[in-house]
Amino acid sequence: MSLSAASSASFAAAPPVPRALQRGQLATGGVALAILAGLAFVLTQSQSVQWSEIPRYLVHPSILAGVVMTLQLTIAAMVFGIVLGCLVALMATSRNLVLKILAAGFVWWFRGVPLIVQVFFWFNIALFIPQIGFGSYAISINDLVTPALAGFLALGLHEAANMAEIIRGGLIAIDRGQRDASAALGLKPRQTFLAIVLPQALRLVVPPTGNQAIGMLKASAIVSVIGMQDLLTQAQHIYARNFLVIELLFVASIWYLALTTVASLGQHVLEQRLLPADRGAAPKAKARRDAT
Repeated sequence: MSLSAASSASFAAAPPVPRALQRGQLATGGVALAILAGLAFVLTQSQSVQWSEIPRYLVHPSILAGVVMTLQLTIAAMVFGIVLGCLVALMATSRNLVLKILAAGFVWWFRGVPLIVQVFFWFNIALFIPQIGFGSYAISINDLVTPALAGFLALGLHEAANMAEIIRGGLIAIDRGQRDASAALGLKPRQTFLAIVLPQALRLVVPPTGNQAIGMLKASAIVSVIGMQDLLTQAQHIYARNFLVIELLFVASIWYLALTTVASLGQHVLEQRLLPADRGAAPKAKARRDAT
């Protein structure tokens, strides 16, 4: 038998690569499941945790009210952050030097200062501005800036700075030649932006925006430090009375996981809808070929 024939025979006798990969995946999955099962066993054997209380508190009225408040705060702060972030991004990409400097300063401050510091700052803004107005028309800042408003301002402005950078990156990623070509075709700058630049920039901006929304959902728990009635604060109020600390933290964690899972699925669906038709069809065709 020649060397080439022997090598061909040994190659033919070797197991196919897909099967080897499949066995490796099964082995890795088995190890992961075993570790998770062992961890679950250790946790459930703890006599210090009353596991039967967790399902009851999952639907406790105070917890459900905290979930609603968390969703409201997240949505409001994200909408505010996206709108203001768009404005700041347009300022940063304009040809006006003053607008560029103002946008850079906004992003530098609100993205650089820790979020918890911003929460405390807005909550204590009355130390700097005790009231607004004059005489009998003056309004106390303590009455105006409630914990809910302080949390909203801190989260919204912090998110606006992050979104400004995301949107700015999406806008400058579009090739300048496309704007020049649009101008050569007689399109006005506004038409070029809406018909050419914006649709392409959206495909770049949406994925990180979805990540920011999920991060905002979790970061909203930080407003518990000022007593806002969000999910974590409600859990803290309950375990301060019944001392079921770990149980209530599990309840809050389950709700946060559920909300972030739904948000992740929504982000995935939106990303698929924004895919170009040719890019969206290619993976489906490949999947059909692999299935056959």
